[in-house]
Amino acid sequence: MNLSSTFRAACLFGVTLCGAKADEAANQEVIFDFVGKYCLECHDTAVQKADREFESFDLPLESVHDLIIAKDIIDQVTLREMPPKKADQPSDEERVAVIRALRDSIALAQGKIESSDALTVMRRLSSREYENTIETLFDRRVDTLGLTANFPKEKTSRHLDTIGKSLVTSGFLLDQYFQSAHRLVEARLGKPEMEPKTWHFKDNFVQYEELTGSHKSAFNFEYLCLYEQPNTDTRQGGYGHIEDFLEGVPVSGFYDIQALAQAKHRFTHYDPAIFGIDFSEPFILGIVPGDVTAGHIHYPQSIEPVLAQKIVPDDKPEWITFRVWLEKGQTPRFIFPNGPYESRASVIAVNKKYKDEFTGNISSSGVSRSHILKQGALPRIQIGEIKVHGPIPEKEGTKEEIAVFGPGGFREEKALTQLLAFGERAFRRPLEDADRNSIRKTYESRLGETGEARQAALDTVKMILCSPSFLYLAEITEEGERQLKPYDLATRLSYALWALPPDQELLKSAAEGKITEPVELRKQAERLLGDKRAEGFITGFLESWLNLRDLGGMPPPRGSYRSFYAENLPEAMKKEAALFFEDLLDRNGSIARFLDADYTFVDKKLAELYQLPQKDSLRLSDGFKRVKLANVNQRGGLLGMAGVLTVSANGVETSPVTRGVYVLENILGVQPPPPPDVVPALDSDVTAATTIRERLALHSSDKTCAECHRKIDPLGFGLETFDPIGRWRSNYPKPKGDAPAPKIDTAGELSSGETFKDFREFRKVLLETRKDAFAEHLISLALSYGIGRHMEPVDQYEIDEILKRVKGKNYGLRTLIVECVSSEIFRSR
Repeated sequence: MNLSSTFRAACLFGVTLCGAKADEAANQEVIFDFVGKYCLECHDTAVQKADREFESFDLPLESVHDLIIAKDIIDQVTLREMPPKKADQPSDEERVAVIRALRDSIALAQGKIESSDALTVMRRLSSREYENTIETLFDRRVDTLGLTANFPKEKTSRHLDTIGKSLVTSGFLLDQYFQSAHRLVEARLGKPEMEPKTWHFKDNFVQYEELTGSHKSAFNFEYLCLYEQPNTDTRQGGYGHIEDFLEGVPVSGFYDIQALAQAKHRFTHYDPAIFGIDFSEPFILGIVPGDVTAGHIHYPQSIEPVLAQKIVPDDKPEWITFRVWLEKGQTPRFIFPNGPYESRASVIAVNKKYKDEFTGNISSSGVSRSHILKQGALPRIQIGEIKVHGPIPEKEGTKEEIAVFGPGGFREEKALTQLLAFGERAFRRPLEDADRNSIRKTYESRLGETGEARQAALDTVKMILCSPSFLYLAEITEEGERQLKPYDLATRLSYALWALPPDQELLKSAAEGKITEPVELRKQAERLLGDKRAEGFITGFLESWLNLRDLGGMPPPRGSYRSFYAENLPEAMKKEAALFFEDLLDRNGSIARFLDADYTFVDKKLAELYQLPQKDSLRLSDGFKRVKLANVNQRGGLLGMAGVLTVSANGVETSPVTRGVYVLENILGVQPPPPPDVVPALDSDVTAATTIRERLALHSSDKTCAECHRKIDPLGFGLETFDPIGRWRSNYPKPKGDAPAPKIDTAGELSSGETFKDFREFRKVLLETRKDAFAEHLISLALSYGIGRHMEPVDQYEIDEILKRVKGKNYGLRTLIVECVSSEIFRSR
């Protein structure tokens, strides 16, 4: 920002400040008049009924205590609990006026109390960034180690996981950092040399307890059988482990797993509806790690990334080979990712529907499967033999060894040089004298204690990985300077657009001082966005912006929404949003497409959920395809995506209030005031109402409630034609009794007067009247995500300038991101 723009920003801020002070004075008059007239009789210093004292209440609000009192007054007035019924009552207009004034005062005070003076608080790496960074430094996937599995749940701020004030570091987390560094270094660099070994398993395939009797009777444990997808409720054949290999592999490394497997009865004559899957798709066999010390080997575990998947032949058993990475002590577990929904329920249904097909002594329990295995056609993957071979040698040395110590691996005579070089990569900048001294002293101290140069080096690596310079995006820019220095800027840019440390080209630009030049910064931003590693930005940003990380956090009932679980829809939902965003980013497409579009990206599962014509032609192996929407009345833009519609529901039912708040916050960037602490039940005294719209109308008949609901509810009404997992519907579920299913009415009127009658018109209204508000919100969010603090009033001038440039480039998404990361805000401390 040049001098003139800085001056203009100061002037604009000054004008805004003058206007704000005028509004504040008017608000104070409204509040003092109301409190004096209706509150002090019962709540002055002498009386203090219900332990509430308002005589000392003063404005402007300046502390958290002041905010609590103001919020309490709002709640009591909104709920009509104050003034008491016997006292003089304010008019509805007076109630609304004081509530508005108090909310304005709260918003102004919160801005001051929470302000960081437009400076980013030095923040640590988020758990997501931590794992990404470790993976980069060690040049190998680390999700098999579960390094962050025991970390405290990450605190977010307005759904962002990059805000410095929220990323606190507790003593417990510090201990977890040490434990993770120790586990990582010892597993990957401290493992002993070991010659490959082969294990061969042909029998004793004991599985879950409820399968023991039937497998003993039908197979004498000579087969390992997978009957269902993993992570079901009853867990009968979702995971297949090797009973005689519970101790797992002896060291971390690559192992070849061979399974003599067959897809049995994929073309069963049993009703496909019993199993809840598409039998036209080939069966898939996958492998996940298991750890007998981490919990029940038949159940889901916290560390179980899918290591490999392959199609299983139908006609006869064939050897299928996987090469997978396993950590020391992990044993391979087989899974059936596209298997039947729930084995126990399937067996009960088969026993009931096809009981006449079986002969002999059959259990009356309904859950027995031994006779079905002997005489019937129960779909499953059946494994007769398993071979494990490894660890597989890596010819040039392990990736970790080379990544940490360089080509040729650790060399005692060059230990300090190698450790200093690793420290520079870990700290993402040249080392300072204090850094070099710390690394040298640690190595020499450990060498003196252990007498082993390699172990001393490994312990020093652990120290580096626990250093604040690694764990924090530490700034070497002096506190008095506003502009970030080159290495700080390179690191900020890399974590913003990759969620990874800067690569060599970015570090070279920083070393030469070029990165601070606007042209070079834009060039580097374009390069980073064009790299596949930008997936880290896309995933992280969407999880924050659309709150997709909480998708599945309030899952719907399994019985009512079977496909949500049977087809792992949350994964597909997230993928749709990511591909849509990536497509706009690659093409510099207009962000208006987020509000309305005639295309999307679907796989076979989503095509079925959306009832698109492609559901009949797509195969699972096709993955995701860009498709033109045949019916734009039902889909289009973010608000037609199942992921958004699911995360904005409560899992059991939909609510215009919940979805309206979601649209207000996540799409329009408006933070609605919180509801009173004790909100009356929605269905209280609304027995005549038959739909959610009617219940809300009765609930909002109070003008103090209507003050917020008139802004929120219409935004939710436009989405009521979608059920809790985003399926289109025309009616609500049929109530008990003879009453018909109520028809859904999606018509609404925004608080600014625009009307719409259905979902398509709702999108059109947003596009035509809220596009700039949406763009401004997206700019603010991208800046907050990238720099680690929320935007403040002083930032508004530059946000407006970015918006002008984005509008001039047809609202291009890539333009928006590049403008944000090359802005004065992004380049400043």
